[in-house]
Amino acid sequence: MVKLTAELIEQAAQYTNAVRDRELDLRGYKIPVIENLGATLDQFDTLDFSDNEIRKLDGFPLLKRLKALLMNNNRICRIGEGIEQVLPNLNELILTSNSIMELGDLDPLATIKSLTYLSIMRNPVINKKHYRLYVIHKVPQVRVLDFQKVKLKERQEAAKMFKGKRGAQLAKDIARRSKTFNPGVGLLADKKKAGPSAADVEAIKIAIANASTLAEVERLKGLLQSGHIPGRERKPGPIEQEEDMEQDIILNGS
Repeated sequence: MVKLTAELIEQAAQYTNAVRDRELDLRGYKIPVIENLGATLDQFDTLDFSDNEIRKLDGFPLLKRLKALLMNNNRICRIGEGIEQVLPNLNELILTSNSIMELGDLDPLATIKSLTYLSIMRNPVINKKHYRLYVIHKVPQVRVLDFQKVKLKERQEAAKMFKGKRGAQLAKDIARRSKTFNPGVGLLADKKKAGPSAADVEAIKIAIANASTLAEVERLKGLLQSGHIPGRERKPGPIEQEEDMEQDIILNGS
């Protein structure tokens, strides 16, 4: 394993990615702990920590510029409290292929009000009953969950399911948290698989099918290669715009 030092940060690749954001590439160093990120001087829009050994999502200094955090293929089973205080503009969080076990372990994401794109695919938690509706209820600001746009119908279903005392009790009953931090527990059996899952492939196909030009197809491929969610830059059609307006009313209460 490699300690994340200021020297490593200085030596790591830096570039402008497919969506013209400044990105720091920290992939594949076997980093176990997030630390020393003050050395970045808050100069990056995206941090790519894919393919490391990180077990807990925490250890960030104040990074006002950071918008996207790519954490796929780590060992994350805990999400630290108060992330919104140090990452106030975090818009995209990719947690694909980690070790999050319980629905309650996702609760700290609720306070990140800027969070719009979230992937928790290939974590044990996605097999929990009511997983998607629980996340939609608990983290309502998310508009794209696991590469699929959150539909207005899903928001209404989640609101109905968790409404009132009975709904609150249901949320409490299913939102268990992992009790102990055991590094050997919860690792995915298919963690070594580098290829996308069937759901990933389907999401990619949909995004590319919706592309109107060859240039857009190539741009989508570039986004996917850098770990970004497909369709992020696609302009919504009239139906989607109407649905987005309805969702804004629900989310903002106006």
